[in-house]
Amino acid sequence: MRIASPRHYRICARNESFTTVRDVDSTPSAPPPFWRPDIHADRRPALLARGRIKAALRRWFEARDFTEVEAAILQVSPGNETHLHGFATTLIDNAAQAHPYYLHTSPEFAAKKLLAAGETRIFDFARVFRNRERTALHHPEFTMLEWYRAGQDYEVLMQDCAALLAEAARAAGASALRWRGVEADPFAEPERLTLQDAFARHAGIDLLRTVTADGEVDRGGLAADALEAGIRVVSDDTWSDIFSRILSERVEPHLGQGRATILCEYPIGEAALARPKPGDPRVAERFELYACGVELANAFGELTDPDEQRRRFQADMDEKQRIYGERYPIDEDFLAALADMPAASGSALGFDRLVMLCTAARRIEDVLWTPVAEPGRGAR
Repeated sequence: MRIASPRHYRICARNESFTTVRDVDSTPSAPPPFWRPDIHADRRPALLARGRIKAALRRWFEARDFTEVEAAILQVSPGNETHLHGFATTLIDNAAQAHPYYLHTSPEFAAKKLLAAGETRIFDFARVFRNRERTALHHPEFTMLEWYRAGQDYEVLMQDCAALLAEAARAAGASALRWRGVEADPFAEPERLTLQDAFARHAGIDLLRTVTADGEVDRGGLAADALEAGIRVVSDDTWSDIFSRILSERVEPHLGQGRATILCEYPIGEAALARPKPGDPRVAERFELYACGVELANAFGELTDPDEQRRRFQADMDEKQRIYGERYPIDEDFLAALADMPAASGSALGFDRLVMLCTAARRIEDVLWTPVAEPGRGAR
């Protein structure tokens, strides 16, 4: 729901994994089994660093009066964003009746229910599950570090992210974050860059020219700008497709080089659970943290209007039905809790990716103790 969903744009046909071309081209194929002693010996230093990083981040949160929580993995909805794909299962009740359930794609719905219940500072090292996602940076099961601050602005989370990068690097004994020949200083103040400035700087495109104050978008205008910049556009691309392709091809490769980048003020239509930014309703209180060109965290000033949230969920599920022929149920209990939830900000950080960068690992499976088996491996 929050982080690590591959960028949603067309590669050959419209699908997810909508990830960057850089990520697709590098997808590992049939690595040797992790349990081979020689393979495990190579992986073990990064796995031990993983434990040190987790312990250090847990101490950081506890020192700031955060409470660690544990969101239930089984949920009535896996999340309602168009390009997120959940794992479905069935719950059998005491009357032997079957009910559809899902493995959650994020602990977000459960965490916000806890905010409605009265918690004010919470964090969760949550195991989350996403289907159709397996690349060098994506795994079907991974760990998401998600935290929330009730009553605090989302810019406070920018400070949190900078602090967590430094804590993780110290715990791993790393002087730099590294991935594919790119380095970032985890102790330097992150660069802050709006989407509007990033598109202008790296693609020569005036992004917000194609977004109105009520959130409507000019697909034709953005398509023309993309074509003029030499970016491929196909006839049935939506505005969001074109936006994501520009972001992935022209902007993301420049982010987080030398130091981390905080990319902020996303167009309102690209922030399904974030509130509009005061003073400019075209953009939302959303930022993403990048290091070495890798998206690490996704944060919101949280939307607390249940009617608007329902409208966004329904629109996303209509789009999911159009593209994939399926939709997920809406968690009515979540919308009810949202009405009682205080103003808050929340962030989700891809913990495995952070460990990758701290240990200079090549792929996410190098920092997972027991990666999910490749289809067909070990099955009889």
